Amino acid sequence: MLKQHPKGLVVVFLTEMWERVGFYTLMAVLVLYMDKVLAWPDGRKGDVYGLFLALCYFVPLLGGWLGDSVWGQIKTVKVGAVLMAAGYVGLALSSASQVGTFTAGLILIALGTGVFKVNMGVLVGNLYAGRPELKDAGFNIFYMGVNLGAMIAPLVATVVSITTGGYNVSFWICAAGLVVALIVFQAGGRTLAAADVKRTPDLRGGAPGVVTKPGEASKPASGMSAAESRQRIATLVILFLLVVLFWVAFYQNYFGLTLFAERSTVVLGWLRPETYQFFEPFFILALTPILLTVFARLSRKGREPSTPEKIFLGMLIMGAAMIVMVVASLAGGNQDRNIMSPAWLIGTYFIVTLAEILISPMGQSFVSKVAPPRLQGLMMGGWFVAIALGSYGSGMLGKSYSRFAHHQFFLLLTGLLAVAAVLVLAFMKKLKRFSA
Repeated sequence: MLKQHPKGLVVVFLTEMWERVGFYTLMAVLVLYMDKVLAWPDGRKGDVYGLFLALCYFVPLLGGWLGDSVWGQIKTVKVGAVLMAAGYVGLALSSASQVGTFTAGLILIALGTGVFKVNMGVLVGNLYAGRPELKDAGFNIFYMGVNLGAMIAPLVATVVSITTGGYNVSFWICAAGLVVALIVFQAGGRTLAAADVKRTPDLRGGAPGVVTKPGEASKPASGMSAAESRQRIATLVILFLLVVLFWVAFYQNYFGLTLFAERSTVVLGWLRPETYQFFEPFFILALTPILLTVFARLSRKGREPSTPEKIFLGMLIMGAAMIVMVVASLAGGNQDRNIMSPAWLIGTYFIVTLAEILISPMGQSFVSKVAPPRLQGLMMGGWFVAIALGSYGSGMLGKSYSRFAHHQFFLLLTGLLAVAAVLVLAFMKKLKRFSA
């Protein structure tokens, strides 16, 4: 699967994997820590959860600018890793009587994540300069690294919770994951040098050789007109606005679905509320190679869906996942008693996985294809701002988890996703214009 891909992809894969071990260990226990240790009500948990994730995904605007214009991608990634490690230490030192270090830790993690994440995406895109036909596959493989880390994380959190009865050790493990990520990234730096705009200024758009389609003659990126650049930016802004509603639903994984696991689902031995975060990344690792094979075969026949079409399909599938939760709530989940089979949540995570594969890596690939070369980092930052808005909305909506009957909560999410799918379809022609 990796033979055709640049060597630097392995480095970013492993770096992202270890960084995600830290981040998703935090995400597996964050709501539970605020609930059981800090004893905060759902409203306050929703505020903190939404603001934290929004900051994580809003800071990439700053991170993209730092990577494009100040430090380059490689140095900016290192700065982000150090900030995150310091933040996890702050969480590890926190307690119900020491909330200040918890707050400071979350702020540092959000800043570090934003600075780190956007530049990892830009590095992946730049590794495929001149080979855009492999870019979708490259981002899917990179996304497998994300989800390998995300799969390991809840297992770590579960073991720590069972053996220590608390969460602070998990935060120390998060910090260790960032240290390992930084070591891997430093060791593989040579394979990434050509993908850093500070070391390879031609990636900014001043050099020829950017192939637009397989077999097509190279076109100097510097030949892009100002009008075309504006049109490309407008296309991306449309996409950013449309995917906000997807992220509102998706980030219920760590809020609404976690509360459903804690309050409505049977506890079976090792299968605890934090453990359910294992299933989605597990399914991604299992399904991504299958989907890549299917898309490769369709591509050879000239029938592969365009990236915007994949995103549209992802919206529909995510809506189906929320419908499963509507049925689960009506079947007994509304009672907030631990009586529901784990199969409801596991099945939901399976469906969510299909949607995520079609939207998250595909969206980053789309941004990398469409963004004007001089604005790659800034536009990738815009993608994460869309995630920021959606994740903040997820937290704000999550505050109402206990106010509504749960089936009404998930039915509202289904409606939002239906609206998003209709809008993607309405703008399909514009979205497909530059995505070839």
